[in-house]
Amino acid sequence: MELTDLYKKGETLLRKREIGSSLDGVETGFVMRHDRMILDRYTFRQRCIDAVEADTRCHILGIDLGTPVIMSAMTNPIHRIVKNGLLEVAHALKESESLMWTGSPLPGNLKEIIATGVPVACNVKPFKDRNKLFRRIEKIQEMGVRWVGIEIDAGQGTKIGDTMRAAYCAPLSLKELIEIRKRVSVPLIFKGVLSDIDAMKSVDAGADGIVVSSHGGHTLDYLPHALQMMDEIIIAVKGKTQLIVDGGFRRGSDVLKGLVFGATLVGLGRPILYGLAAEGREGVRGIIDGITHELKRLMSMVGASTPGQVQRNMVIRD
Repeated sequence: MELTDLYKKGETLLRKREIGSSLDGVETGFVMRHDRMILDRYTFRQRCIDAVEADTRCHILGIDLGTPVIMSAMTNPIHRIVKNGLLEVAHALKESESLMWTGSPLPGNLKEIIATGVPVACNVKPFKDRNKLFRRIEKIQEMGVRWVGIEIDAGQGTKIGDTMRAAYCAPLSLKELIEIRKRVSVPLIFKGVLSDIDAMKSVDAGADGIVVSSHGGHTLDYLPHALQMMDEIIIAVKGKTQLIVDGGFRRGSDVLKGLVFGATLVGLGRPILYGLAAEGREGVRGIIDGITHELKRLMSMVGASTPGQVQRNMVIRD
């Protein structure tokens, strides 16, 4: 099944179920509408003569991947779509040489997921109960996750439409983030950075990577898209931390734009859900492989043989 069909079938099926509401954004839904508008601002500078053969393989923070297209952090929606949904996604991502990123709640079968061989990152929310936060960080490391993620943007909880979620959270201080760094022995990633100030503080706290993200449009209304913030964030971090982006990325062209702006990896949230709902494991694999194939073609035609060779002058702002 082609990408367009996977998206259409998956969203249609999910919208008919209670889980469909999780596809919506916070309050007015501006963030999701705006994401597409920003991504559509940029066109590509095509280079046909002496076109290169592109290779999407990449290496980041100790992990080798066949594609810079990965799963964004989430847990709750997946296990509500199909039986053993998280495990099905894990197998699909393993087959596509991608990375799986789980969120909250902590998957009860995390050990089984890791045993599939897929590289697993696991996010932890900023629980008001800091002892719970530290216990969760310790537990997931013991299970063998490759990266630990901290959702720095969930301090005021999350929100879908007018409904509050994750009210058990509280904002983290720089001091607390430094303490977290001391307790994490694997790469540490902060998710939800959308300003140069938070980017600099993330570097000061010792983050190995940051995810420039609006949390799927589930935190604050009227947030910018990640691409709008990348220039100031790149200046702020001075190459001292890896940059990952997510937020409305749907096609290989979107992923290439993320790489153009300086990201090493691009995360997918809703597309994973659509693929899973449409065709199970094969649907998720179809999403990753389809986008990667599109990306490979585009890279070849803009003159980038590897993700690391993608340059800013490969796009033109409309």
